[in-house]
Amino acid sequence: MTDVQTIAVIADDEDIRLDRWFRRHFPELGHGPLEKMLRTGQIRIDGKRAKSSTRLVVGQNIRVPPIGPAPAASSTSSGAPSKAWVEPEPDNHETDWLHDAILHMDDQVIAINKPPGLAVQGGTGIKRHLDGMLDALRFGLPDRPRLVHRLDKDTSGVLLLGRTPGSAAKLAEIFRTKEARKTYWAITVGLPWPAQGRINLAIGKGASGSSSDERMLVDGPGAKRAVTYYSVIEEASKRAAWIALRPITGRTHQLRVHCAAMGTPILGDGKYGAKEAFINGVPGGKSLMLHAREIEIRMPNRALLHVTAPLPDSMKKVWKFFEFNPDLKIDPFAKLEVK
Repeated sequence: MTDVQTIAVIADDEDIRLDRWFRRHFPELGHGPLEKMLRTGQIRIDGKRAKSSTRLVVGQNIRVPPIGPAPAASSTSSGAPSKAWVEPEPDNHETDWLHDAILHMDDQVIAINKPPGLAVQGGTGIKRHLDGMLDALRFGLPDRPRLVHRLDKDTSGVLLLGRTPGSAAKLAEIFRTKEARKTYWAITVGLPWPAQGRINLAIGKGASGSSSDERMLVDGPGAKRAVTYYSVIEEASKRAAWIALRPITGRTHQLRVHCAAMGTPILGDGKYGAKEAFINGVPGGKSLMLHAREIEIRMPNRALLHVTAPLPDSMKKVWKFFEFNPDLKIDPFAKLEVK
């Protein structure tokens, strides 16, 4: 059972049908109940009724009613339905954390350093998520900032927010046209060979096609082109490697699938690496070691924005364990022709 939520459409969900959006984010909701909620106006887009075939636009807000059987406490003693739940303002602790997480802010964009373990948006069983905290980042503007792209719950690092509906739409278009250059850091179990290269392996959903599992496979059903460049920065006696990753496409779990396909899964990624993704004795090594290190993007005003996110403390411990130096000043892709 979820409470009423308002979820903003981000670039990854641009132009998909509303029913597909619900299958992606609320796979437990069947087609029949979804159609009933649409007919009765419980689901709305920017306050207006919608159809299952409605195509989504970045920046729109989707009202999601409670999913699942209503608890007994959902009605008042008089039998009248209770008022819709409204997400509260973030508490002082969350507000302080959000402000401390800001890496860059101007009149168009806010860049934050997302910690691992925090979901970007709501979904099945997710009560606490970044999208529900964004009122704390208005800083005097009438609109709350809007998400323009996404990171997995367990991935940390740079996440951009559009400060106005107009800037959010323009930034989403930049991400959609692949003009944003993103660099990730990861620790892999084993040493990728060769030390630098290009992975060109199409990715699609797993054979089960389960929306709730969201497990992706190389050449799975409906596979789409997926390209990643990688470069080894340091190694620990072939036991593990610190690598940089630069995705050219943006498929679900692309970096995790591509690393596993090389035979060197990302440390802590049991979903794609199974038991081979773990090394005994590594402190914090059961968490996913994937960090969105930097984004370089040409802003709508043509200014170049380059944002770098430091490693979270939990990852610094793992880097230290392998004696990797996160302060190393090199361009890992200097010798690669990335296109």
